[in-house]
Amino acid sequence: MKRNFKFCLLAGAIAAFSLSACRDDKMEESILPESQSASAKLEQPGDLEKSCSYVDQYWSSSAVLKTTLSNSTDTNFMNAQMTKIASLWGRSNPTLRFVDDPSNFNSTYNAISYSTGKIYYGYAIYADAKNKGGDIVNAMILAHEYGHQLQYIFNLPTVNESTARPNELEADGFAGYYLRRPNGYNKTNFAEIAAAYEFAQSIGDYQTTSANHHGTPPQRRSAVRLGFLLGQYDLNAANFDYNFFYYYQGVLNGTYKMGKNSVNPEIDAYMSQYMDELRKIQTGEISAEEFKQLK
Repeated sequence: MKRNFKFCLLAGAIAAFSLSACRDDKMEESILPESQSASAKLEQPGDLEKSCSYVDQYWSSSAVLKTTLSNSTDTNFMNAQMTKIASLWGRSNPTLRFVDDPSNFNSTYNAISYSTGKIYYGYAIYADAKNKGGDIVNAMILAHEYGHQLQYIFNLPTVNESTARPNELEADGFAGYYLRRPNGYNKTNFAEIAAAYEFAQSIGDYQTTSANHHGTPPQRRSAVRLGFLLGQYDLNAANFDYNFFYYYQGVLNGTYKMGKNSVNPEIDAYMSQYMDELRKIQTGEISAEEFKQLK
């Protein structure tokens, strides 16, 4: 989920005090410059932030911001993935933090990417993703959220609509790309990452006129598959954006562009092998079991 970070006033003196007390200059810092090392250490919260329970308006008032998950194994996995994802794109790490809410665990079923160079990842969505598909699902979600960081940095996507759909589908594509790349998650067999794709489909929606519409389940599944196919090639963020949206219409309705890709003709030749398959994924002609067996 993509957020342009902006504080809002909360009703009630206690809530207002929490907001002002938890805010410091670090909350408004800009994204780290590209020249900075990709292995830069994750930013740690200051003393003021450690003493505060308020996160921001996108989380419950009882949520707590943390630098760790419930155990070191999970924490180390996510921190390592954050470094690897950013390094794939030649960037330094954004700030990765975790949101817990002991009094309302389900309220943390969210992951948010902020325009100030931060990703906040909820305890609940982490636990559910791991339970449903293992580590790879959380790697996919984190890569999706980092895709929004690329959008902030490079002013992407180049396609605009009245809803969040192009932003979210492109972020799905960025995630699929990361899962395949040899310097990413390095899974070249589609069947190995089916659980992540199924999770992406499960969180689609049919609120097509809502400003926060993320894409329907078939569209999200198609977007991640499209990103996976583009992972055959070494692309920078702008080139990925061009190629993703060259085939974007197919993500929406299953009729992938048949014209020649003049910028990357070798990609167009490769993608032509998958046109019919991509259409069938989107329309549902390929069953869930057949989908999991794709190469």
